[in-house]
Amino acid sequence: MEFLFIVLLITVGSVLVFLISGVRYVPNNRVGIVEKRFATKGSVKADTFIALNKEAGYQPNVLRGGLSWLMPIQYKVHLVPLVTIPQGQIGYVFARDGIPLSPTQALANVVPEGKTFQDVEGFLKNGGQRGPQREILREGTYALNLVLFVVFAEDGLYYLPISREEEAIFKRMAGLLREREAFRPVVIKGTDDKVGIVTVHDGPALEQDAIIAPTVGTEPDDHATYHNNFQDPEKFLRAGGRRGRQLQVIVEGTYYINRLFATVEVINKTVVEVGYVGVVVSYAGSRGDDLSGGEYKHGELVQRGEKGVWSEPLMPGKYAFNTYAGQVIMVPTTNIILKWNKDEVGTHRFDENLSAIELITKDAFEPVLPLSVVMHIDYRKAPLVIQRFGDIKKLVDQTLDPMVAAYFKNIGQTRTLIQLIQERSQIQQQSSQEMQDRFAHYNLELEEVLIGTPASSANDRKIEEILAQLRDRQIAIEQIETYNRKQQAAAKERELRQAEAIAKQQTALTESEISITIQSNEGKASYQRSLQEAAKIKAISEAEAERDARIGIARAIAVEEQVRAYGGPQFQVLQQALERFSQAIENAGIEVVPRMVVTTGGVDNGSSSYSAFEGLMMLLLSEKLGVPVGEGTAANGAASDEIRRLRDSILSGLSQSAPSGRNGEHTAEANEG
Repeated sequence: MEFLFIVLLITVGSVLVFLISGVRYVPNNRVGIVEKRFATKGSVKADTFIALNKEAGYQPNVLRGGLSWLMPIQYKVHLVPLVTIPQGQIGYVFARDGIPLSPTQALANVVPEGKTFQDVEGFLKNGGQRGPQREILREGTYALNLVLFVVFAEDGLYYLPISREEEAIFKRMAGLLREREAFRPVVIKGTDDKVGIVTVHDGPALEQDAIIAPTVGTEPDDHATYHNNFQDPEKFLRAGGRRGRQLQVIVEGTYYINRLFATVEVINKTVVEVGYVGVVVSYAGSRGDDLSGGEYKHGELVQRGEKGVWSEPLMPGKYAFNTYAGQVIMVPTTNIILKWNKDEVGTHRFDENLSAIELITKDAFEPVLPLSVVMHIDYRKAPLVIQRFGDIKKLVDQTLDPMVAAYFKNIGQTRTLIQLIQERSQIQQQSSQEMQDRFAHYNLELEEVLIGTPASSANDRKIEEILAQLRDRQIAIEQIETYNRKQQAAAKERELRQAEAIAKQQTALTESEISITIQSNEGKASYQRSLQEAAKIKAISEAEAERDARIGIARAIAVEEQVRAYGGPQFQVLQQALERFSQAIENAGIEVVPRMVVTTGGVDNGSSSYSAFEGLMMLLLSEKLGVPVGEGTAANGAASDEIRRLRDSILSGLSQSAPSGRNGEHTAEANEG
């Protein structure tokens, strides 16, 4: 009994140990991968890795957190961590088992929807392929069977190691992904003016002669083929997408693209500046009809999107243009200045290879002629120019340079050096007109030809002597002109000084002009007064004449009466003589009143006293009148009385004009006498 009890105890203990040893605990942050060591069905096939039919080997299903019981010894559980992909990152999956990839495949197909990497059995039974997968892991935590799947994340590798050789392979794959920055989405910022060029590394190869894959699957309404900018590789391939560099580009945004499926090269956008147009030479697209016409033999113009030179250029702006699918040639629409001069280069630098034109003149001089040509390209004709010449630099070097040089060589042979210098303006105008048709033949618009001064070349140094002579001649002409101008300036300076002097004396001039005006007015007033005075004098004279006439008549009557009374013409003559004599004495200032008085006769006999002058006058009058002095006749007495009256009258007139002083003292005495 004891033996049986011991055996039973051992059996129960063994069962308990067996049961307990089959218990498996998996933490919640771990995943249990079950490995079956033996089975009645044998092991997995040689071309498989996961035991889908309960063979010996790694089982497809995993153990999640908690307790599980597995047959001891038959099963082994490998604990691996959960796979966590942080936000904004990408995880890549490598399948160790599945259908082998086809020779044209680079990545494994995506299994039908709903059969994710967490369903190993569904993955393998629905066509899951071994190798790197097209499908990627986005943000989240995944309980994956890390025997079947190897996950590449930015923070490391998630897998169950099986062999050392395999570990080296996975590390190389992880290094490749890091080089491509594959663990982060593709971010193109709008502020950077960038565009993404996509190169697909999976799918059918390009057709023969194709250099870039056409655009496919861009219609959002077509859910079966819209790959949303290469983020869904399976739909891209379903739409007919091909491997290689893609014509379609990606612009600003964030794109979760499998970098094992497609890589992205970020380049600058194509910017057409103001003053330019972009002529597109497309290397991709279908062959289109030639729009340039049958007579144009320099290439083909095609519609936009077709292969060839697009007939419509790109106007100023920014374009997400795939520079691998074509070339944008910038054509300036502003004026282009080409300078045939080694020392000068135009703004557009199309004339870097141009030099001054070597001429031979009519008089065998060999000058070099620098010149500039201003031309313009119509933006609508820019595709024709590019189609014909390839670019503007080739146009200048291969066409315009020899054409312009030949034209001016012909001009130089028809003129002497002096004519070439002196007729520069005429030649410039003539060349501008004649060369317009030549430029128009090449779809160019000539604006102007500007000719410089001919200079000496290395073969002819005597041109400097001619130019020196012309300069001396011009200097002499200019000196003459300078002297003439100085003379004119001196004259103008005199006028200026005179004007300044007049301005300084303007007040005096104004006052003098006012004075002249006043004097003129006064003269006119004086003239009027003189006229009035003359009229007055005339009236007075007429009145006085009338008075004198009447007085004369009265005197004549009186004289006549006197003649009758005193005796005839002798009396009148004597009277006039005495009047004139008295006036002469008055004017001469002769003393009339004598300083000495002579008395003749006595008082007793009735005689009067008189001066010697009076006596003289008496004798003169008596002699002229024929009357003897002293005769006592009655007639003679009357005459003597008349003589005395005349004497008194004369003396009275003379005494009034006699000088004062001592002579005046005797006047009273004379009057008394």
